[in-house]
Amino acid sequence: MNNSSSQTELRIRTAAVLIAALAGVLLAGPAWLWAVVVLALAGVAAAEWSRLCAWPARMCNAFVALVLLLSLAMVLRAGHAAWLDAVVLVASLLFWLLVAPLSLRSGWSGRGARGVSGVVLIVPLVWALLWLQQQTDGNLLLVSGMAVVWVSDSAAYFVGRRFGRRKLAPAVSPGKTWEGVAGAVGGVAVYTVLLFLWAGERLPAGLPELLALTLLMCLLGIVGDLYESWMKRVAGVKDSGSCLPGHGGLLDRVDALAAALPAWAGGLWLAGFGA
Repeated sequence: MNNSSSQTELRIRTAAVLIAALAGVLLAGPAWLWAVVVLALAGVAAAEWSRLCAWPARMCNAFVALVLLLSLAMVLRAGHAAWLDAVVLVASLLFWLLVAPLSLRSGWSGRGARGVSGVVLIVPLVWALLWLQQQTDGNLLLVSGMAVVWVSDSAAYFVGRRFGRRKLAPAVSPGKTWEGVAGAVGGVAVYTVLLFLWAGERLPAGLPELLALTLLMCLLGIVGDLYESWMKRVAGVKDSGSCLPGHGGLLDRVDALAAALPAWAGGLWLAGFGA
């Protein structure tokens, strides 16, 4: 077996274990266990981000402690304080729609900016993971929202690999192409139609609104992926970490989710969930 095949097999095995563990916690575990898992993920993500920033050990530890403290606040208050939900949602959308694209364009990467970026990347994701799971049909909402990103990533990869010619951002992520973006948009559109046909009566919006939300998530996920790739280039590393065999670090797997999932939760919140 060649190295490429063995690497692919390792990635599949790791993904299978993660999916099985996620399903077990969501379907069979109590609500507090999901909160513990999310807090643990936040701690790992914060540690990886601090290493990408190349801070001294004391700053890294302080950053991880800050993220865990804010994440604990999300555990205690997410879904129970409308003002907090609104602040987290607005901060996430402003960052991924404005700040991250401008940073990619201008190369803005000061130490303080990286610290703020890490907080806005991780904490709203924690909020979304917790808020979605609290809702009626929470598991459906959580998994269907995450699946938007999975479908987008998979479609972009396969279409880009087969048809990719025009580079999307060669200085940041040479493997990504505009053809891959088109594949992601098409894949998400098909997925959204199928989701609506299967569970439309359990969602608070019609197909046009749902499609607009999932396509926004698709584009935000691409920005999130590019932003983390840019951070790795600034840090001079290939992966954010090594905790996931065959995949690299946790941030390598949740970069697109961090940008897209808060928008999914926010769209549902604005449509009446959690009111």
